[in-house]
Amino acid sequence: MNDYIVRATAANAQIRAFACTTKELVEKARCAHNTSPVVTAALGRLLSAGAMMGSMLKGEKDLLTLQLKGEGPMQGVTVTADSQGNVKGYANVPDVILPANSVGKLDVSGAIGPGMLTVIKDLGLKEPYVGQTQLQTGEIAEDLTYYFATSEQVPSCVGLGVLMEKDNTVKQAGGFIVQLMPFAEDAVIDKLEQNLAAIRSVTSILDAGNTPEQMLEILLAGLEPEINGTMPAQFYCNCDKKRVEKALISIGKAELKDMIDEGKEIEVNCHFCNTNYAFSVEELKGLYRKSAR
Repeated sequence: MNDYIVRATAANAQIRAFACTTKELVEKARCAHNTSPVVTAALGRLLSAGAMMGSMLKGEKDLLTLQLKGEGPMQGVTVTADSQGNVKGYANVPDVILPANSVGKLDVSGAIGPGMLTVIKDLGLKEPYVGQTQLQTGEIAEDLTYYFATSEQVPSCVGLGVLMEKDNTVKQAGGFIVQLMPFAEDAVIDKLEQNLAAIRSVTSILDAGNTPEQMLEILLAGLEPEINGTMPAQFYCNCDKKRVEKALISIGKAELKDMIDEGKEIEVNCHFCNTNYAFSVEELKGLYRKSAR
């Protein structure tokens, strides 16, 4: 279990916290989409957040979608996660190259630009829950901190990071989410703020060899943290040819007929994992016969 999420509480359940290491799943996403370093950083941060927020979901079939839409050259990032640590995602423009920002880091904010964060929770009800906030910095962690405070009324601190090797593979990736319960006492809040102020970055903690459990011990020092459980995390896409067939059937007879009349094999691409599915003219004819309209 190399990539995993840890759940914890502290200060007699006045705080709940999550931490994760996601190096392998972010590297898998990088390979699938051939992302540039700044896009790997943006997608990796959102994948880490998605994995942790997905683990907050209660139901087995519950789904979470995080969507960033911005005016920057990357245009947007979409991540979907379930409650079992499976996460997938893609960037609209995967090959953005930007100079480093003013502090010499990958310019994620510049790649995303001004825009909106949308959080969709499909909890099996008639309508999904949708929360939307304006991007505050485009650095993602701060934007999610703002989302939790305004849309869910939960005071939170989110930390996310992706550290790249010189060959542009992923060296470290992970994050944390620390949340205060409504009954949190002032002394607990003060101690937590003091701890958070001393943190330099998520990747510096991971790169020093710390596990997610140790990251939580640092974040929650002096607040008696208790680990409640761990869960593996992975980049996983549930697409397959059968699902793509269903999608093609659903577009209707007229469009399928146009494809058949062109007399060429078609390729359908899955945005999330960048897998291509090929359909011959004969296969399209079979789907045409199955289509009801």
